[in-house]
Amino acid sequence: MQMSLLLRQKLPDFPWDALAPYGAIAKRHPQGAIDLSVGTPVDATPEFIQKAFQGAANSPGYPVTVGTPELREAITTWAEKYLGATGEFGVLPIIGSKEFVAWLPTFIEAQSVLYPDVAYPTYLVGALLAQAEATPVSLQAATWPAADMAWVNSPSNPTGRVHSESEFREAIEWSRKNKSVVVSDECYLEFGDTVTPTSILQYTGGVNTNILAVHSLSKRSSMAGYRAAFIVGDPALIARILEVRKHAGMMVPLPVQIAMIAALSNEDHVAEQRARYNARRATLAPALRAAGFTIENSEAGLYIWATRNENCWDSVSWLAELGIIATPGIFYGDNGASHIRIAMTATDAQISEAASRITSKVGA
Repeated sequence: MQMSLLLRQKLPDFPWDALAPYGAIAKRHPQGAIDLSVGTPVDATPEFIQKAFQGAANSPGYPVTVGTPELREAITTWAEKYLGATGEFGVLPIIGSKEFVAWLPTFIEAQSVLYPDVAYPTYLVGALLAQAEATPVSLQAATWPAADMAWVNSPSNPTGRVHSESEFREAIEWSRKNKSVVVSDECYLEFGDTVTPTSILQYTGGVNTNILAVHSLSKRSSMAGYRAAFIVGDPALIARILEVRKHAGMMVPLPVQIAMIAALSNEDHVAEQRARYNARRATLAPALRAAGFTIENSEAGLYIWATRNENCWDSVSWLAELGIIATPGIFYGDNGASHIRIAMTATDAQISEAASRITSKVGA
């Protein structure tokens, strides 16, 4: 008997492979390469978080997928205080936010997914893995077509743009009109610069049906290596997601859960990290402007989104000759084809050196 197999939709090429030749050029610089492409934290995980993790190292049993009662309480308290969450809502720890983004459409069996037309690539990847129809859309939810779910991202990766209250309310209205899921990726929420970001949960009026907010400790607490994140929102939807995760063995390790409790109990280290990133932006932005770049958005988050109204690869190449590696905007969609993304996830010394190289080139 002949069997037919449903093959998954072809995933896009891994974008960072295309950047490798420019990285090789940058590495030939006499003073070495400064990598401002991948947004991986370089600042130390706060000592009190490390100690909490180490203290839970004797962990012979399986952790619970739903999270310990102490962790659920810590997330709930934090969500009420810092997200403005009200009404009935659930919480759930997850193994970093990227895996959740990649698998959520599969978990909820979405057949159609909307995502921003300049966006984190994993939104598209998640839709493709789910065999769903993926449609890039503008930020104005009033113009969106009907779909099973939609992503919003504020502050945005890559642009650093922050959603307004009216934009969030439009997305909530779209969700209610279509009985569709809206997921707000808010992983950079606490890194405002010229604008203070807010959560979608602040605008639901306590009616959180079909609304989720995704948060990560990777950047706010320099815990990317811990793979520590969580979701907050519609308790019925979270219960569906939890059931799949229990079957699939998607459990956050207990030492990580203990470290998450510690991280969520302290905001001082977050304020310090925010100040670091904003100071680095303030150091590098003037040099980029002097080199003819226009900086757009970049009002929050970890990145500078800039353009010289040229092909993004030309901008990447120009910086690579200075030993600086930046990300081409085309990685984030066709509408980013003339932009570059520059990460503030480098040391203060490296950021200062990058600014110096650019300024020296402009003045030569």
